[in-house]
Amino acid sequence: MLPVAEMEELPNGLRIVYANDAHAESVSFGLFVASGSRHEAPADAGASHFIEHMLFKGTKRRSALAITQAVEGRGGNFNAWTSEEGTCFYAYLPADSIAVTVDVLCDMYLNAALPAAEFARERRVILEEIKMYDDEPDSVASENLSRLLFPNNALGLPIAGGAETLQKMTPAYLRRYMRRGYVPAATVAVVAGRFDRATARRLIVSRLGRLPKAPARTFMPVDEATPVIPEMRVARQIQQTQLALGYRTFGVSDPRRHAAVVFDTLMGRTMSSRLFQSVREKHGLSYDIRSQLQFFTETGGWCVTAGLDASRAEKALKVIDGELDRICQRKPTASELGRTKEYILGNFRLGFEQPRTRLFYFGLGVLTHGRIVPPEEAVAQIESVSAEDVLSVARDILNPANRAVSWVVPK
Repeated sequence: MLPVAEMEELPNGLRIVYANDAHAESVSFGLFVASGSRHEAPADAGASHFIEHMLFKGTKRRSALAITQAVEGRGGNFNAWTSEEGTCFYAYLPADSIAVTVDVLCDMYLNAALPAAEFARERRVILEEIKMYDDEPDSVASENLSRLLFPNNALGLPIAGGAETLQKMTPAYLRRYMRRGYVPAATVAVVAGRFDRATARRLIVSRLGRLPKAPARTFMPVDEATPVIPEMRVARQIQQTQLALGYRTFGVSDPRRHAAVVFDTLMGRTMSSRLFQSVREKHGLSYDIRSQLQFFTETGGWCVTAGLDASRAEKALKVIDGELDRICQRKPTASELGRTKEYILGNFRLGFEQPRTRLFYFGLGVLTHGRIVPPEEAVAQIESVSAEDVLSVARDILNPANRAVSWVVPK
């Protein structure tokens, strides 16, 4: 039996998830906020990611060093990330440190100081981060693919924003942005590992329970009538051609999503997948080829990425397309389907042993679906996927009208 969790919603709209594990030696605490890059207007591009960085730069009570020492001084670790639909910052420490964990992260959420000196310095850091990704051909290919799949929508723009918008931002600007986005209705607090539930509740409610009610941010949905842009090709001073081939798909609540996970794993998630075995092992056309499935609220994307010899790139694309045609023509065998589902479920169970994994599973689940998805339910949904389901979802995903190809080629 996989560990379960329970959720409580406070009168102000804040949701708290308790995922207790009496056998764990650690406790993880995280705050998930429905404020990501797709909530931003064009003039705000990069604000969510900038805020994520600045949360670690001190509060009214703690310096940046004091925040780090409070966590690392107890043997713990902490980090954060920003995605298209949310921001998360979290910490994991020994189980007897829950009071410190909750206090530090709630302090960052409530009282980020955004000091001017740190602000200017961190903006330079983010600009260097943007340059770093711009120097990575595979990152460029993937970012351009998003532009092709989601034109005229924030989903098609880089999460970190760009120099033009970042240069205009000020600490006061980010404070105003946080006041509109960091509200209880948009926030999920998750505690996972070994802890006393009453203590955890008291610690969280005393800090976040008195916040006033306010509506969560909204975003512009993708207009499915807007066609994808078929192709983009850019040249760089590189030796290898980078390919990102993608399809715009459906959203996270679509009933086909479980079959899509099986399809994605079968096609390109592992070394035994069809694309890896065909493109690399049989034809020797790429060192690394993989697929990725990404769900958003009302839309999504499935892509294949590979680094290729420039002289053999077109041949590689033909081999890839051959595999895509094959999965649309014939359902997988019972043994292939069984191996794929066993990999998904085994990987899921192994990861679920860690409180930090459960933190992300339940936090993202509530942020996305508005409820706790019991792990046994997730397992049952994968187990129920049939070969016919995989064939059907492959035909739905691999719709030529929703296809785009992004190339980064040597000059």
